Amino acid sequence: MGMIGRMREDVAAARLRDPAARSDAEVALLYPGLHAIWAHRVSHALWSRRLRLVARATSQISRWLTGIEIHPGARIGRRFFIDHGMGVVIGETAEIGDDVMLYHGVTLGGRTRDAGKRHPTLGDGVAVGAGAKVLGPVTIGAGSVVGANAVVTRDAPADSILVGVPAKPRARIMGEDTRAVLTAPDYSI
Repeated sequence: MGMIGRMREDVAAARLRDPAARSDAEVALLYPGLHAIWAHRVSHALWSRRLRLVARATSQISRWLTGIEIHPGARIGRRFFIDHGMGVVIGETAEIGDDVMLYHGVTLGGRTRDAGKRHPTLGDGVAVGAGAKVLGPVTIGAGSVVGANAVVTRDAPADSILVGVPAKPRARIMGEDTRAVLTAPDYSI
């Protein structure tokens, strides 16, 4: 898939996940989460070609413009969407699967200064609520939901809901809607 096709796919993913999105033009022109992802693709390509200083400069310009900090080394899958993205931080060794959604104030951060894998891995279809912190080289299984303000420091199996400080997983109920889980008062702090 070419660059234009990928951008169209990103716009469609945003429209699918955000009920406030009224048109493709609105999303493409006015959604900072989308702009941060597009800038990340450029900075990641530079990072992969070992143009590290230029990659970091590109990511810092994006951070300044969008309020979203994505390290150029982070690996991000397709149809990734950041809704109300201010304050999102994604660390260098983070890995994000396809169809993942983050809300504002989410941190995918490290817990050590050691070299190597030190940031989270999010499986396909994961949703992370506002203000949540996922810290360290943990793996969050596909289809999981992290509740608002949860602090996750341990691995979680696929299709779980993580809430609390520290977050504890519970299995998702069959057919449970992700949007409903993220907005339910029982799943925030």
